[in-house]
Amino acid sequence: MRDDARVAALDRVLELTVLLGRDMTASLAASGLTVARTTLLWHLRAAGPSTQRALADALGVSARNVTGLVDGLAAAGLVTREPHPDDRRATLVTPTARGRELLDELGRGQAELAGQLFGGLPPDRLDALVSALDDVLERLRPLVPGSAAEEAP
Repeated sequence: MRDDARVAALDRVLELTVLLGRDMTASLAASGLTVARTTLLWHLRAAGPSTQRALADALGVSARNVTGLVDGLAAAGLVTREPHPDDRRATLVTPTARGRELLDELGRGQAELAGQLFGGLPPDRLDALVSALDDVLERLRPLVPGSAAEEAP
């Protein structure tokens, strides 16, 4: 493959990243959220109640940063802090009913956008796109500090 074709492919990925980032930021702001707070909530959705240390490790941020995120989410009524059943020194961060409803709403929005973006693609082209993106992500993760061990959302 020619270098100019590779650069053109990267240009499109970068444009896609910018457009999705703008859309995500605007959509989340309409719900009173930031990308960082939503990432924390999304992790809780997948992993269940977690300690702040586990959240910091999973998100690749400091414990202090997680404390601020959890404080904001707790103030908004989206998470609670509860005593850890096995470790007196730890607390568990758990989504509230309101937090779970918001996560469900975000999941529906994600499914709707996926339908808008990919609904018209024939299955073989969608499979090829997902496969190509998997290949790109596999190459990119080791190049980005703090991301190699993280799982995709």
